[in-house]
Amino acid sequence: MKRILVVGGNGQLGRCLQKLAPKYHDRFDFNFTGSEALDITDKAQIEKEFEEYKPDFVINASAYTAVDLAEKDEEKAFAVNATGVGYLAEVCNDYNAILIHISTDYVFDGETNLGYSEDDFTNPIGVYGASKQKGEELALENNPKTIILRTSWLYSEFNKNFVKTMLHLFEVKDELGVVADQYGQPTNANDLAEAIMDIIEAKNKTFGIYHYSNYPETTWYEFAQKIKEFSGSDVKLKAIGTADFPTPAKRPRRSTMSLDKIEKDYQIEPKYWENSLQDCIEILKITHA
Repeated sequence: MKRILVVGGNGQLGRCLQKLAPKYHDRFDFNFTGSEALDITDKAQIEKEFEEYKPDFVINASAYTAVDLAEKDEEKAFAVNATGVGYLAEVCNDYNAILIHISTDYVFDGETNLGYSEDDFTNPIGVYGASKQKGEELALENNPKTIILRTSWLYSEFNKNFVKTMLHLFEVKDELGVVADQYGQPTNANDLAEAIMDIIEAKNKTFGIYHYSNYPETTWYEFAQKIKEFSGSDVKLKAIGTADFPTPAKRPRRSTMSLDKIEKDYQIEPKYWENSLQDCIEILKITHA
């Protein structure tokens, strides 16, 4: 039985993988570790974990994701998102393990009206994106058996995310302003978890960088409108510009990614984001009933 080590097992993607794991109980053994159990910025800890568990696959779902805080905490962002990823890739290489590393659309500057392909030039405009870009480089340099999955606007029924924040604000606000001039692709972390398992099960693997998200593109405002519709809220939503909602970190204006490569190489067909959002809200209605 093949062994899968999930690093960042308590994050929202990690929890979606935990939910999915029983489906694969006859084929894979899973080991989920949180940051308190495995600090990837400590190479000795990684080596000890590998020595004990000897994984065939490693899914790195851990990350420093506080985009605004990263502007002041650059050292920690780079330690987790770059240095630690490099260590993980090194040890994967030592044990001949395949690394599946999760990255982000924030490696792009967003100054295009076209969907970014995996080969397009990266130019992050904030510390978070720069740290994730460096992590990509180190992962590919240190382990040839690396698959990087760039994703975007991740949400689920677990942990903190835009969907759950909106649902909370809908309950306490009568009116809400939401940014309407930033474009991207919302992604249900449950769909990303399924895509990862499809890659692991694929007989012929191609390594390198891939994009995975739901589709098509939308804005945060349109995303919020659908959350309102599916949740049955009567909150009033107001479209605002990025300039009306200043944040410490700049966001890409349009970070839409092309999804053709993962469909071609792995036959993974991304799902329509409105359908996946509706699925998530239905789950949240049940769990909060």
